[in-house]
Amino acid sequence: MIKIKRVYEEYDVTDGTRVLIDRLWPRGVRRASAKVDIWMRDVAPTTELRKWFSHDPEKWTEFEKRYLRELSNSAALDKLVALARVNSVITLIYATRDEEHNSAVVLKRLLEKKLAKDATS
Repeated sequence: MIKIKRVYEEYDVTDGTRVLIDRLWPRGVRRASAKVDIWMRDVAPTTELRKWFSHDPEKWTEFEKRYLRELSNSAALDKLVALARVNSVITLIYATRDEEHNSAVVLKRLLEKKLAKDATS
């Protein structure tokens, strides 16, 4: 199971392995209180894409396309997929306020698609 959660939300034992998927460490969050198991900076959108998107919902569809293109040959994504295969629950942790338009939403969907493909193979 793959979950997504803001870093500012309370830790829960049902989160499983917590993976921070932001390129920058979240503002105002101490490392100990974040309870992040793995920080995977390289699976985050590039700085250029993040700045271009600027969390503008009007750019969401194009952001998804560009981000998926960035991930298409990503070794970091391969590591995340491998992590998801061996952990029954992983929670993708992100910092942005917008819970509908962020990289975690794209990654969750992509991971679920890849894991479902594995299950049918």
